[in-house]
Amino acid sequence: MSTVSRVFRRLPSGEGAGSVLARAFSSSTASSAVEPKASKPKTFSIYRWNPDHTEKPRLENYTINTKECGPMVLDALIKIKSETDPSLTFRRSCREGICGSCAMNINGCNGLACLTKIEVASDSATTITPLPHMFVVKDLVVDMTNFYNQYKSIEPWLKRKTPPQDGKEILQSKKDRAKLDGMYECILCACCSTSCPSYWWNPEKYLGPAALLHANRWKVTAVMSIRRRG
Repeated sequence: MSTVSRVFRRLPSGEGAGSVLARAFSSSTASSAVEPKASKPKTFSIYRWNPDHTEKPRLENYTINTKECGPMVLDALIKIKSETDPSLTFRRSCREGICGSCAMNINGCNGLACLTKIEVASDSATTITPLPHMFVVKDLVVDMTNFYNQYKSIEPWLKRKTPPQDGKEILQSKKDRAKLDGMYECILCACCSTSCPSYWWNPEKYLGPAALLHANRWKVTAVMSIRRRG
């Protein structure tokens, strides 16, 4: 039940200027019991390791209310870091599946935390570990140096034997563009390469799926470029 009362009073507005009629409103609302927020607890078992400490790597459990965070695993990680343990370390940036920063192993499968939904229907804990068979920098952050060096080794850019004429473009047709479907979408998150047993066994020599995919992408692009010039 709510009531509103009006109060009128005259305010002085200066000498000889009469008065100004002011009106104020006040209300009183009957207090009601505040319903508690719904709760849906979920436990996350997260890999922890700090090179500055002598402790061995471990899995640490964190329980949060999934009703109070977004639907993705990355939302849960951000909530844990913001409200429970600020020392938890992981990479993230775009939150849109574009940058590839938040690649990690979630319940045994490599994927992007920003695109992996929290399994709220399951009562079992969600296990989160770094990308497999990679050197760990800290917690969920892995060293991507070798992965990027392999990508660099394929020289992923278009090469020409003769320089292009000034101001002249080599336009790409829709048909040629369609030939790159399935190759240009790679965001270099390393999920595929770190899922590959051959990459685990010989990462120093075997380039891995991601680098080979880009090598083929530029090979196809080069062939199309030659045909267009011809």
